[in-house]
Amino acid sequence: MQGKLNVQTENIFPVIKKFLYSDHEIFLRELISNAVDATQKLKTLSTRGDFKGELGDLTIDVKIDSKKKTLTVSDRGIGMTADEVEKYINQIAFSGVTDFLDKYKDSHEPLIGHFGLGFYSAFMVSDKVEIFTKSWKDEPAQHWSCEGNPEFSMVEDKKKTDRGTDIVLHIADDCKEFLEEGTILQLLKKYCRFMPVPIRFGEETVWVDSETDCDKDGKPKRVEKKQPRIINDPEPAWKKSPSSLTDEDYKKFYHELFPMNFEEPLFQIHLNVDYPFNLTGILYFPKVRKTIDPNRNKIQLYCNQVFVTDQVEGVVPDYLMLLHGVLDSPDIPLNVSRSYLQSDGNVKKISQHISKKVADKLEEMSKKKEGEEKSALEEKWDDIKIFVQYGMLTDEKFCERAMKFYLLKGVDGTYYTLDSYREKIKALQTDKDKTVCYLYASNAEEEHAYIEKAKEKGYDVLLMDSPLESHFINLLEQKIEKSRFVRVDSDTVEKLIPHDDSIPEKLSKEEKEKLQPIIEGEVDKQRFTVQLESLEETDAPMQVTQSEFMRRYREMAQTSGGGMGFYGELPENYNLVVNINHPLIGRVLNETDTEKQKELVHQLTDLALLGNGLLKGEALSRFLKRSVEMI
Repeated sequence: MQGKLNVQTENIFPVIKKFLYSDHEIFLRELISNAVDATQKLKTLSTRGDFKGELGDLTIDVKIDSKKKTLTVSDRGIGMTADEVEKYINQIAFSGVTDFLDKYKDSHEPLIGHFGLGFYSAFMVSDKVEIFTKSWKDEPAQHWSCEGNPEFSMVEDKKKTDRGTDIVLHIADDCKEFLEEGTILQLLKKYCRFMPVPIRFGEETVWVDSETDCDKDGKPKRVEKKQPRIINDPEPAWKKSPSSLTDEDYKKFYHELFPMNFEEPLFQIHLNVDYPFNLTGILYFPKVRKTIDPNRNKIQLYCNQVFVTDQVEGVVPDYLMLLHGVLDSPDIPLNVSRSYLQSDGNVKKISQHISKKVADKLEEMSKKKEGEEKSALEEKWDDIKIFVQYGMLTDEKFCERAMKFYLLKGVDGTYYTLDSYREKIKALQTDKDKTVCYLYASNAEEEHAYIEKAKEKGYDVLLMDSPLESHFINLLEQKIEKSRFVRVDSDTVEKLIPHDDSIPEKLSKEEKEKLQPIIEGEVDKQRFTVQLESLEETDAPMQVTQSEFMRRYREMAQTSGGGMGFYGELPENYNLVVNINHPLIGRVLNETDTEKQKELVHQLTDLALLGNGLLKGEALSRFLKRSVEMI
């Protein structure tokens, strides 16, 4: 039989080669997907009693013949009759799967293809493609051949007696890499390693006990043996019942997915939904710690165990892109090449469900079990805090849920829920405007002196040290009524939480007017603003503080893509707070020797800068030399 392919345009093959598929390498996935479909169909026919023969070995074979320049994919599925070849091959884009699903709506075996174009991806890498196929029905085998143009030939094949289909690709000269074993093995492992039917390719060497040779202790010697290489695991962990898997099973599967990731995951969520959409998978929580530039593309998307992509934007909420793992759903719509996701209502529902399951898991972990000092969430909080913050900042529904289990951490390492912490501090840390003030440190070591001052007043201090903290604090101030977050070094301890009482001043108005220019004359006015304040005599003579508002917005600008550039470009300014009640400040004011007065101001200023880690380089060297001379 000779004929022309029933297509709408003579240019179908250039379109397939250049535009229809995003990457030439996926031809192998498409052909093996078709072979899996043919095998799954046969299983369904056998289960229903329509096929009464022996199933036998259903392994799919992939073979290379470098001399003939061919790559062959063989299956022992249902095969095709002459009429089926005419319908499903010669009439391009008429999907056999669609027809089959209409007939067997209650089929339990998942079928992959939906478009009927997968086979033609073979022409992206081939000069010629042949099909040798024999149907499960008692009809003659067929040999179909086409050289990448609308002309084809089809004749009866008297040599093929076994059920199934062989697709033979005559690889083009510009695609010779697909005749290399290493290339094909890599592609099979990328796209097919969890397909539901065993796939055989080449041989591998394994170590086994010898059947004839023993060592001096009588134990069989270990010898090398070649055996057929099965490249896939037809029953991956996500297809199994969660109750049948241990933590070790989950960790083993994690390292199977990500062999180059040597850290253990913190915990995992096993997804298993069959209504109103189908979704299975396992999502692992890695250690996120202090980075907001995580290694993305660590969630692999499958369609009935066929790898589709690791670009899962749209299917997975943005903040969950920090997770690792695998998702498998036949209900996620894909374009004709299955290479890119299309956005629709079903995808949105799946995305919302995944977010809900993550919130459920974290809320469950936040509950302390009887006899335990810490909840499971507290134990892992430092490793996942930034992930939860990112979720709350980017997903409103997740934020609503997370407000119940989000943990604040004190500088002493104690954890609190948002509600329990507010109860703890509201009596002492409510200011004159009835606003509860949350004091925090970004670095417990660098801000130690300020933390201690706050503690002396009876205040509690939180440790808030993630790169998202400035954005997150803004969020909390919006979510928690009558609240204000203040870093401990943003003001003197008396002013961190303003009350109606005040400390009497020891200097008169005239003395303060005389003191101001003396201090200002010895500091960098571009960088420091001098503030004279009435503090306790026991407080430091000078302190360096930084405006909470300006510092926070500068930090936010630095971690935002845009829109806050004004704040990010502002110079870093500080307040030099002078304690007018301290005896040393009185001494500065009363010193008649101008040089000694300047030296004392420099010394006190440098001590304040040193306490904030701001004294460096030449200024630090001068301070050390001056200190020795003064002693």
